[in-house]
Amino acid sequence: MSVSTDSPSAAVERALAMLEMVAQESGGLSNAEISRKLKIPKSSASYILRTLETRNYLIRDLESGKYKVGLKILSLSRGALSDLDVRGVALPIMRHLSQQTGLTCHLAILDGPDAVYVEKVEPEGFIRMDTWVGRRMRVHPTSVGKALAAHIPQDRLEIILAKAGMEKRTPKTITTLPRLLKELEKVRAQGYAVDDEENNLGARCLGAPVFNERGLIEAALGLSGTTQQVSPQTMPRIVEALKDAARHISMGMGYRPPRRASGS
Repeated sequence: MSVSTDSPSAAVERALAMLEMVAQESGGLSNAEISRKLKIPKSSASYILRTLETRNYLIRDLESGKYKVGLKILSLSRGALSDLDVRGVALPIMRHLSQQTGLTCHLAILDGPDAVYVEKVEPEGFIRMDTWVGRRMRVHPTSVGKALAAHIPQDRLEIILAKAGMEKRTPKTITTLPRLLKELEKVRAQGYAVDDEENNLGARCLGAPVFNERGLIEAALGLSGTTQQVSPQTMPRIVEALKDAARHISMGMGYRPPRRASGS
């Protein structure tokens, strides 16, 4: 990714690009890594990084020298997250679902071209998923992304994919539009999506749509675990628990499924 230096707002663009990049790396990034990825001089990166650090938007690890997101970011996200009523409806249901299945539970929304985690609940135990609230992901290789993408107009999806691309995350990733559209048909038919090691090898995730009172897609509820945890033997039980939880969240958002016509 490169940031233009022609615009008068280049410094602002660079600062925002740095924040977004660091936020996606749980282990942090060094000045050299940031300048290389953004293709800007280290001296320019250093100046902006020091400013962000001074304002507490970034913190610098003294041992590794890597920058990580600071707590000041939370003050910015709190207002946005507080307006998402779906989080308040979903959280108690997510806690129950995570305890019921022993899997990490996520709630994601579609923001621009990305699926973004806005809530997360972890089960008790030793296995922890390397995910966090605010993490942005492409829609095509993730279960929550597919659950969201399956319920938006195709022309909007095509714009998203044209902008974000269809990166091959693993050998199993779907990287063509025809294959993805076929997969999304399946998602709509069965009521849930599967990420079968398509985003990360060794991880299998399931996602189900959450609808609002107008019947439009509001969010996606996801469960993430290892391929051993989400196996062919356990998947039927997990899928039913997930779909039931997503249905209860949708109802809490005012959604009422259309009545089926009775036979004569």
